[in-house]
Amino acid sequence: MKIAVVHSFYSSGQPSGENEAVRDQVRALRAAGHTVELFAAHTDELARDRFYPLRAAARVASGLGNNPFTRLRAYAPDIVHVHNLFPNFGRSWVRHWDGPLVATLHNYRPMCAAATLYRAGAVCTRCPDGESWAALRYGCYRDSRAATLPLAWAGRHGPARDALLARADRLVVLSRLSERTYQQAGVPAERLMRVPNFVDAPRSEGASRGNTGRWLVAARLSAEKGVLELLSQWPTHEPLDVVGDGELLAACRAAAPSSVRFLGRLDRAELRDRMRFWRGLVFPSRCHEGAPCVEVEALAAGLPVLAFEGSSVAESVREHGTGLVTEWDKPLAPVLTEAATRFPALREHCRQVYANHFTERSWITRIGEAYEAARITSGRIRRPHGKGGLEERLGTASDT
Repeated sequence: MKIAVVHSFYSSGQPSGENEAVRDQVRALRAAGHTVELFAAHTDELARDRFYPLRAAARVASGLGNNPFTRLRAYAPDIVHVHNLFPNFGRSWVRHWDGPLVATLHNYRPMCAAATLYRAGAVCTRCPDGESWAALRYGCYRDSRAATLPLAWAGRHGPARDALLARADRLVVLSRLSERTYQQAGVPAERLMRVPNFVDAPRSEGASRGNTGRWLVAARLSAEKGVLELLSQWPTHEPLDVVGDGELLAACRAAAPSSVRFLGRLDRAELRDRMRFWRGLVFPSRCHEGAPCVEVEALAAGLPVLAFEGSSVAESVREHGTGLVTEWDKPLAPVLTEAATRFPALREHCRQVYANHFTERSWITRIGEAYEAARITSGRIRRPHGKGGLEERLGTASDT
């Protein structure tokens, strides 16, 4: 199959699991024998233009601007698979693409300016619930009303009018919670397909560093990830390693007891290889999440998960029996004691869950089903094909 993958890469200054997942999936598709071309736009390159913030804002607000339409038409793929268009590709061009199109919904951007459905310490669904200008009122994107305005304008009619959600033949979601959330926002259930991310298994010869008596948190140190709240109530006698960096690093250091070590950012491969030497992964996120790769990496390493209620990871842990789920209003010390008792017996089960559900082979099978469903749907629906002058109507075509 000839596949075109479209993705706007986020800045390398803020490590993105989404960027890594796209690279992994392109590699997997090629390894499976498909012909794959990546149509990419890179924030790191485009941001060198001093007018980049204005151009990006206009592109997001209007849906017009840089787009891969001309190059896609020349490539003539069997399937177009869109991952992310924000903020470096326009969105309007998808309405004019007349072939099968699949889109992966890695986050909640079509219904939330912040993409997290999180605000002021809790899950927030004001915008998808109908308060279309709530994001602007609260400055949800980067805590700035000016930065939020283009996103609020683009989403003023709700997620059902989003160009990509309306056009895609199949929409890939990564978790049950994400699937349910998009259905509640008005996306028809028959167009959603759940295809979880995969990760590579750790190398058996991984380094023997680490301590099996220590817990692990691996997350960006930002408000929605809940690490600060976790450290504020972390028992002083429990050893914990924090892997990650972010704007709350100083606050996290100040809140942490002496039993906590901050390891900074670790290379993804190193973290994956070291995971089996920790006691368990603690996942304190306060937002819904999509489907963080760190959970799957933990399972691949045989590392059980302690998750807090409300995230997709908590639902996954409960569904697969790969750890424990707790709540924020429960004392943490007894939960950790219970987890320390139960987790050793779960290690092999975690590896088996990974092998059954989250391997590259499983992903190839499921994404193939999504592609086939999109081709069948596209074949039933005749779509208008763009003719001369379309690029001008859509905005300047990008060669990035």
